[in-house]
Amino acid sequence: MTARQVISEMQTHLTCPWSSETVDTFKTGNPDDVVTGIAVSMFADMETLRKAVASNCNLIIVHEPTFYNHTDKTDFLADNPVYEKKNEYITQHKLIIFRFHDHWHRTVPDGIYMGIIDKLGWKANQTDKSMLFFKFDEQTVGSFAQKLQEKLKGSLLRIVGDPLMRFTNVALAVGAPGSQTHISLLTDGFTELLIAGEASEWETYEYVLDASMLGMKKAAIFTGHIASEEAGMEYCAKWMKTFIQDIPITYLENGSSFWSVQKPIQP
Repeated sequence: MTARQVISEMQTHLTCPWSSETVDTFKTGNPDDVVTGIAVSMFADMETLRKAVASNCNLIIVHEPTFYNHTDKTDFLADNPVYEKKNEYITQHKLIIFRFHDHWHRTVPDGIYMGIIDKLGWKANQTDKSMLFFKFDEQTVGSFAQKLQEKLKGSLLRIVGDPLMRFTNVALAVGAPGSQTHISLLTDGFTELLIAGEASEWETYEYVLDASMLGMKKAAIFTGHIASEEAGMEYCAKWMKTFIQDIPITYLENGSSFWSVQKPIQP
């Protein structure tokens, strides 16, 4: 199969129509090249590209941009040494990169949410089919955060609000849907704790902080963008294997894109 045929096959297994207005397009390479192997990942960073080459995968399906902006425009990167070296490597190895973002979210059920809910083991806690709202046994934000950290190893959680606040009701917002979505979920009468991917610190962070300081039962835990969505691309690789059997499909984990110096916890 060519890369174009692989994507066409994926389209037939989605529940949503394919939109012409989308970021889900080929970003590099020749779509009509025969596919030797498929790598599925969150980002096509340099380590992922090298792993794909080592695994003889020339088609790389990613959830997020390759060239540092939402639409993968490269005009502003002219003469940029990072872009030039990365693109040189991609060209040298004839790598075909396809972004699979919009339609993986639009299909029913949302593929990204399916992956993270499965990884966290929250399926039984869903209150409806929206995959947004969950109910747990009453506990503190701090104890819940510790359990979440164990499941999202490598993620540096950011917690806003009282760690001793007791709650049962949780809303989930993966990725970066924006502060308006976060605030809407927090304003919902159900939500006490928001689990989110990422947000600007001057938006959702401050809203939750003010709510907590006003004595309202609100808190938020930010997992980071990658940690909140990466399991959805692992699920994507499993999903693709159900209808593409003749081409090797490999999931490549990105993990956190940064590291930090953490102060030791005082007893």
